[in-house]
Amino acid sequence: MNDISSRQDVGGFPDVGSPPTKGRWKLIGPGIVAAATGVGAGDLVATLIAGSRFGYALLWAAVIGCIVKIALAEGSARYHLATGSTMLEGWKSLGRWTSWYFGIYILIWGFVYGATAMSATALPLAALFPAVPLWLWAILSGSICAIFVSLNKYEMFENVMKFFIGVMFVIVVGVALMVVPNVGNALTGLIPSIPEGSVVYTLGLIGGVGGTITMASYGYWVNAKGWRSPAWMGVMRLDNRVSYAITGIFVIAMLIIGAEMLYTAQITLSTGDRGLLDLDEVLRERFGPVVSVIFLIGFFATAISSILGVWHGVSMLFADFVRTHIKGETGSREGLEKTPAFKFYLFWLTIPPMALLWFGRPFTLVIIYGALGAFFMPFLAITLIWLLNSARVPKEWRSGWVSNGLLGVAAALFIVLCANEVVGFISR
Repeated sequence: MNDISSRQDVGGFPDVGSPPTKGRWKLIGPGIVAAATGVGAGDLVATLIAGSRFGYALLWAAVIGCIVKIALAEGSARYHLATGSTMLEGWKSLGRWTSWYFGIYILIWGFVYGATAMSATALPLAALFPAVPLWLWAILSGSICAIFVSLNKYEMFENVMKFFIGVMFVIVVGVALMVVPNVGNALTGLIPSIPEGSVVYTLGLIGGVGGTITMASYGYWVNAKGWRSPAWMGVMRLDNRVSYAITGIFVIAMLIIGAEMLYTAQITLSTGDRGLLDLDEVLRERFGPVVSVIFLIGFFATAISSILGVWHGVSMLFADFVRTHIKGETGSREGLEKTPAFKFYLFWLTIPPMALLWFGRPFTLVIIYGALGAFFMPFLAITLIWLLNSARVPKEWRSGWVSNGLLGVAAALFIVLCANEVVGFISR
C-alpha cells in the first residue's frame, strides 16, 4: 500500500491509492469514529430506562436501530466515494432551502450541544474527583478537546477515538456479563413486540442511539482516511458494518444491564446524563467500589468520545458549509481542518456554551433545539434517497431496493419521531 503521507488528491485529502486485497480488517477506523461519536451518555440512559421499564421486550428495536444506522452512514459515505463530492455539495445541488435550514440548525445545535456534552463529560470526573467542581471539569473537558482537535491530524484523532470506544466496549460488556443476563428472555426480546406505553421508547431505541448529525460526517472521515474513489466502496462497507455491529453489542449490553439490575428490582433512574450516576450507585451497592470506579471510567470514555467526534466532525461540516454555501466554492476542498470556519466552529462549540454551564440551559433555547434538531435525521434520510437515486451518482452506485427500503424506513421513522417532538413542543 502507498505511503499515506506521500500522496494527496486534487482535493487536498490524503490519497492511499487502491485498496489492498488482504488485511482490510486492519483499515477499519472511520466507522468506529462515527459510531463512538453517535453513542453519547444520554443515549445510554435512554437504553437503560427502556430496559428498566420493559425488560428485554425492546431488544429487537435496538437491533433494527443499528441496521437503520448502517444504511444511513453507508449512504453518506457512498455519495462521497461515488461522486467525489461532499454531502454539503450534494445538499446545495438540491436547492437554496438546504442552506437556510442547515445553517440555522448547525449554529443552534452546536451552541446547546457544547454545554450538554461538556456537562456529561464532567459528571463522571466530578464523581471520581469531587474536590474539583463540576463546572470546572466541564470547561477543562471542552477546552482540552478543542485544543487536541485543532493540533492533531486525522490519524491521531482516529487512534484516540478507537482507544476510547475500546474502553467503553470492554467495561459496558463486562458489566453486562457480571449481572448474568437471562439468555432465554433476551432471545424472546428479539421477537418484535410493543408493550403498553412503550411506543416512544421503541421509536427512540430505533432512531436515537448512535444517530446524530455526525452521521453526515462519516463521508468526510472516509475521505480523511485516504479512501477517495469507488474502489474503496467495499472497504467502507466493511468498516461501516463492523463498527455498527460493535455499537449494537454495546447498546444490547446496556439494555441487559437495565433489564437485569433495574427492571427486576424496580429501580428508577433519573432522566438525562445523571441517570448513569444513579446506575453507578446501584453497581457500588451490588459489586463494590472497584466496579463503581471502573464504570465511571467507561462513562467518561463514552462522553469524551462524543465531544471529540463532534468537535472534529461537525466542525468539518461547518467548514464545508461555509466553503460551498456561503463562499460558493467548488472543486478543491484542501485543508478544511485548517480553515477559519473550522476554527470558528470549534470556538462556537466550546466557549459560548460555557455561559450555559453557569446559568443553566435556558428553557426556551432547549425547546427550540429539541424541535429543530428533530428535523435533521428526516432531512438526512430523505435527501440521501433523493441524491443516491439521481443522475448525480454514477448508475452503478445508485441505491438498489435494499438501500432504498432501509432509507425509506429510516425516513418514515424519523418523520414520526419529528412529529412527536413537534407535538411535545406545542403542548409545552
